Amino acid sequence: MTADITQLKSRSVPSSADAQARKRGYRQEVSIGGDRAVASESCVEATTIGLSGINHYNTAFNPPYHERIPGSIAGLLVRRSVGEKLVAVNARLEAAGLELYLFDAWRPQDVQRHFHDVWFPKWLKQRAPHLDGHELVEEVEKYWAAPSAGDASPSPHATGGAVDLTLRFMSTGQPLFMGGLFDDVTEDAWTDAFERKPAVSMSDEEARANRRLLYWVMAEAGFANNPTEWWHYSWGDQMWARLLGEPAALYGPCDPTGSAGNSQP
Repeated sequence: MTADITQLKSRSVPSSADAQARKRGYRQEVSIGGDRAVASESCVEATTIGLSGINHYNTAFNPPYHERIPGSIAGLLVRRSVGEKLVAVNARLEAAGLELYLFDAWRPQDVQRHFHDVWFPKWLKQRAPHLDGHELVEEVEKYWAAPSAGDASPSPHATGGAVDLTLRFMSTGQPLFMGGLFDDVTEDAWTDAFERKPAVSMSDEEARANRRLLYWVMAEAGFANNPTEWWHYSWGDQMWARLLGEPAALYGPCDPTGSAGNSQP
């Protein structure tokens, strides 16, 4: 592994709690505007530009669900600039024999509603029956954004600017150990989870180093991390703008499949 990559594995990630506090209200308070050429970009299929992945929601081999999610699509669609930035990250990783592997990108609203309105509230109520009303919604939205609420408040994955991903070895396809499942909906999924443990096992040390590596190669490429999900990164959406102090988001909602009767930006 190259010295550059090894150094990133030794660099602590920022506090997820601090980032979570900064993130609050991003969909209500961050405007969408700026460079019109970027805002109107089309989406591209990630696997046609050299990126690897399978849409996690469109297969039954997708723990913790083990079933194809209603409304999911087979593709991994990202805005063109986002795709170019991901390809550049891969170019940096190549010398270390690593590459990005995508779980999800642009996401239909049917999938967003399924998890936000049905699957995750049910999962939470089974484990914490006392949760109700505002407390239940608040816990849900630590991990699942509410579905889009008009052009000014899209869910992050509805913009084509957000991706869920991990790292894997190019030669074997084996994923790097991150210490938990993709879509884990507990604090184990917070990006800094292994930074906060007072004592770490060999497995914990490996997960901590790999989360650091993913965080820094993405952050140095201009992406923002959703602090409650080690796998979620975005460029150009409202969360990105809030977390990185940008004056406005670049991307609003899009429908690259035409399923909602919208033209593709």
